[in-house]
Amino acid sequence: MPEIRHTPVAPTRATTLAAGERIDAHRHDDHQIIYAGSGVLAVTTEAGTWFAPGTRAIWVPAGTVHAHRAHGHLDLRLLGLPADDNPLGMDGPAVLAVSPLLRELILAYTRDPADTGPERGRLRGVLLDQLRASPQQPIHLPTPTDPRLSAVCALLHHDPADSRPLAALGAQTGVSERTLSRLFRSELRMSFPQWRTQLRLYHALRMLADGAAVTTVAHRCGWSSTSAFIDVFRRAFGHTPGTHNRQA
Repeated sequence: MPEIRHTPVAPTRATTLAAGERIDAHRHDDHQIIYAGSGVLAVTTEAGTWFAPGTRAIWVPAGTVHAHRAHGHLDLRLLGLPADDNPLGMDGPAVLAVSPLLRELILAYTRDPADTGPERGRLRGVLLDQLRASPQQPIHLPTPTDPRLSAVCALLHHDPADSRPLAALGAQTGVSERTLSRLFRSELRMSFPQWRTQLRLYHALRMLADGAAVTTVAHRCGWSSTSAFIDVFRRAFGHTPGTHNRQA
């Protein structure tokens, strides 16, 4: 098992990651807000993967072992918060909506981390107020631990366009539909259709970040039509895939 890097103080800074670049598993004694101003950010823990385009940020609580991966060129903003200052009151990772105001606050606060002036202190106070008001977003792809469930999930990770029902996937892996349905509910806390939609959205964001056309993404991720993909994407992220590409 690779050594997990421990950085006591979570950094507050701006940096960039090239497409496909990773930050290996590590942990901080502080909480951290991670935001990608461009590209798509994926943060993975042992519990699953949280993913965020530019309208979302990821909350990582103190002590959580996590790794980052960039999809597309990533303008990464990292905001550290002391462990005794938990504005969200959450002990697990979460994806947060980022309003235009919160986006500008994050960009401004991470621009010059060495600044200790009173203006920066007031900026931080407003930023924390906006974080507390930010709704959580269900953009999370949980990782199964049960080997029967893992086998089915691996098939769909390999080909998110696979549209076979759960019974057919179970027949290939030797597990009954009833057992798999129960495992999705008990272990991943979502139904099979909900998990498959999250998986397809995750792969769609990755492909869009790499510059794929909307129609190509819809086809390769298993939507019945481009319009169906656009509708699901808009409901999940608040804008269309085409708008997402232009913003990126």
